[in-house]
Amino acid sequence: MTGFVLDASVAVAWCFEDEATTQARALLDRLRDAPGHVPGLWALEIGNILLGAEKRGRISQAGVAAFLGILGDLDIRVDADAPGRAFRDVLPLARARSLTTYDAAYLELALRLGVPLATKDKALAGAAAALDVRTLAA
Repeated sequence: MTGFVLDASVAVAWCFEDEATTQARALLDRLRDAPGHVPGLWALEIGNILLGAEKRGRISQAGVAAFLGILGDLDIRVDADAPGRAFRDVLPLARARSLTTYDAAYLELALRLGVPLATKDKALAGAAAALDVRTLAA
């Protein structure tokens, strides 16, 4: 398997300048050569973040539409197997690593696919390191 698991925290860094980093931009460039893998909840999580930002006046509806257009042009592959793994694999992983089930879904996907995890979330990166899952700086 090629590519990496793309946490929502990295994707939104591409949208908001105050969250952008050189490493996050490099991951965006990396999607030109390798796919980004995401759990099924990813689109809902991105949508919720953007909706909250819109309500706070941080981004306009037009800005949301433009960003979603950018995401739509990227090689982001949604894992269809996540719902079947939610209770069997993700919940125990979340419990064992003191993560939310949302974060554990990203970690479970990286473990299962054997690819690195791109995240800006320190707790998620720490849990990944404890399980020998390579993380990509964002």
